[in-house]
Amino acid sequence: MTTGASTPMSTSRPRRSRLRTFLPLGLAAWLVLEIWLLTVVAGAAGGGTVLLLIVAGFAGGAVVVKRAGRRAFRNLQETLQRQQDGTAAASERGGRGNGLMMLGGLLLMIPGLISDAVGLLLLVPPVQKAVGGFAGRTLDRKMREAAPGGFGGAFQQARMHRPDGKVVQGEVIRDDVPGHGPQEPDAGPRPPLNR
Repeated sequence: MTTGASTPMSTSRPRRSRLRTFLPLGLAAWLVLEIWLLTVVAGAAGGGTVLLLIVAGFAGGAVVVKRAGRRAFRNLQETLQRQQDGTAAASERGGRGNGLMMLGGLLLMIPGLISDAVGLLLLVPPVQKAVGGFAGRTLDRKMREAAPGGFGGAFQQARMHRPDGKVVQGEVIRDDVPGHGPQEPDAGPRPPLNR
């Protein structure tokens, strides 16, 4: 029997982000829409046509992914060769659209008409340029908003896993940065974080 006062555990959980809330709902709605659209096309044109569309989309997507992968590997080899030779930086020739081309190929490989349409759109060079520019600007803005000096403290957060499986959220304190860390000399080993 323990007579000591125990500290109450906080039962409130952190709020979920909007992405974690709406992404599963969006994926479920997209899946239902894809299935409905395939049944509409099957009713209008027949099941063989739908099967042919799915097989053609998969084969076309495989060809696109293979081509984009080869191009990305060739660009990597050229970049490494230039670095070994000590020449100037590699040119941007075709290196930027490989990721979007692979994404387009993967969307073509997923069975469904909407994913095929989006995949085909991502293969059009002006669309690739617009989507790539938008994604780059969004990433730059998010990085600037996070923190002026780096990744917004992403590397300053730490999670310690206790032996019982609980996760203890913490913060990294660096001794080599002035103004942070212990002010007195190291007094030996520190006690564990257990209660």
